Amino acid sequence: MKIKEIYELAIRKGIENDPRSREAVLKLLEKEKKYFEELKEDQKAEFDRDRLFNPYGDTRVLCGNLDREVRRVLAGVDMETGEVLLAERLASRGRPVDLIIAHHPEGKAMAALYQVMSVQEDVLASFGVPINVAEGIMSSRISEVKRGLMPINHNRAVDAARLLDIPLMCVHTAADNLVQKYMQNMINREKPETLEDLVKVIKKIPEYAKAVQYNAGPAIVLGHKKRRTGKIMVDMTGGTSGSEDAYGKLAVAGVGTLVVMHIGEKHRKEAEKNHINVINAGHMASDSLGMNLFLDELARRGIEVMTCSGLIRCERKN
Repeated sequence: MKIKEIYELAIRKGIENDPRSREAVLKLLEKEKKYFEELKEDQKAEFDRDRLFNPYGDTRVLCGNLDREVRRVLAGVDMETGEVLLAERLASRGRPVDLIIAHHPEGKAMAALYQVMSVQEDVLASFGVPINVAEGIMSSRISEVKRGLMPINHNRAVDAARLLDIPLMCVHTAADNLVQKYMQNMINREKPETLEDLVKVIKKIPEYAKAVQYNAGPAIVLGHKKRRTGKIMVDMTGGTSGSEDAYGKLAVAGVGTLVVMHIGEKHRKEAEKNHINVINAGHMASDSLGMNLFLDELARRGIEVMTCSGLIRCERKN
């Protein structure tokens, strides 16, 4: 496969598994095209044209020729300068890496992370929070994240990869959409009644079972194992943590339990205040599941997949 084909596949899988409908995502892309057409020429020169076909600002090819052929990839959760040097070292040992695939965004994709957070508005709405309320509570949080990203040195790993002529891309929200849908569908099928049952269901997934061995498996962070779950919401996409104000709205909407990748202390306290149970499924295991569902697509197409940087590789043949 060429890098361009891998990039297009990531976008396609992201859209297929987006919490929003495919029609809704395509409608957003149409709005983006219309916005671009109305720009002045100097503004068009500054426009990120990938936005015309890719709704995920945190999923990008960061360096490398799009027509380059790929036979072997090195994938991981955080692929920074150290991992770029690892890829170069592997080449000296007879295993050249044609493409580095990061999960967490780097470079311009990191700078654009806030753009994908609007996905969370639709996730909240799908669980009963009025869309106007969801947009309202997310607005200030998106602005906060945007400001927080401004001082970060985004391009360190990208510069290292460019100097060593190793193509680098990242697949963030596109992969998070995969784990979000996979987990929500599985939980909906299994219908666990208690938090203890819910943890057992999650541990049926190989990535989480392996994470237990690293003391990083799913854990109840709010609630007791014998408590009933109520309506269960998986919250694993949309860039980063959402608004603390969401928990009160979710409680009113009837959500009883959240399954998350991670939760900050302020968010945990708000969930506790609103009597919402929380299962922390595990960050690396959750990111690994989303990435594995994508990497399996590459493996089926004959690409060799090597992993590092916390990615728990579990291959699914079907």
